Amino acid sequence: MITLYGFGAGFGLPEISPFVTKTEVQLKMAGLAYRKERAMPPASPKGQLPFIEDEGEKVADSTFIRAHIERKYGFDFDALLAREVRAQAWAFERMIEHHVYWALVGARWVDPENFAKGPSHFFDGAPDDRREQLRENAQFRVAENYLLSGLGRHAPDDDIDLALRSILALSVQLGDNPFLMGEKPVGIDATAFGALAGILTPFFSSKLRNEVREFDNLTAYVDRMMQRYYPEFSWAPIRAREAA
Repeated sequence: MITLYGFGAGFGLPEISPFVTKTEVQLKMAGLAYRKERAMPPASPKGQLPFIEDEGEKVADSTFIRAHIERKYGFDFDALLAREVRAQAWAFERMIEHHVYWALVGARWVDPENFAKGPSHFFDGAPDDRREQLRENAQFRVAENYLLSGLGRHAPDDDIDLALRSILALSVQLGDNPFLMGEKPVGIDATAFGALAGILTPFFSSKLRNEVREFDNLTAYVDRMMQRYYPEFSWAPIRAREAA
């Protein structure tokens, strides 16, 4: 059986990391049996999560894990898509993982209130005399990466405006369809769902979340994907939650 290593549930989500969520949903899409274990990034061959272990072989990075599944198990996540549409799906995936994802990182890690509420607790188990320094070092490294991503070079409102251009592109692509590329879910849906759910979780408050919440088709999409792939998880539909 495949073992998936991730952070586990937290922040109002069945999985903290959008990349681990992507891989977990793709394992479900492929119908592969797996078990899930908690891990931290240093345990991974590439120093990042997710990674899987499959019959003694360790594969790290969600994109390479997908390639492993397709190669070893003969499952084509995009079997329904024409060649041109596959190319579009790949372009959207790169946009999500290299642009939208960093907006999520900024909202969680750079915002001091959200950092204190969420990521800072990763270090609760550290020795008392090192805990605060570890928190500061981690937040500094993430903020530095946020700067290098490009979004962090802009004023707070400007970086949100740029991120929302990508969110708008996703909303336009989704349109009235149930899934991003049409009537049935494909590989890109796992990527989009992981990132959008990470933004829309009510655990964190941010301008980014407030703005994304205004895209009705995207909030309904997240609710739909959550029900399909995590039916056991307690997730109140976004619109119903806010109307209550």
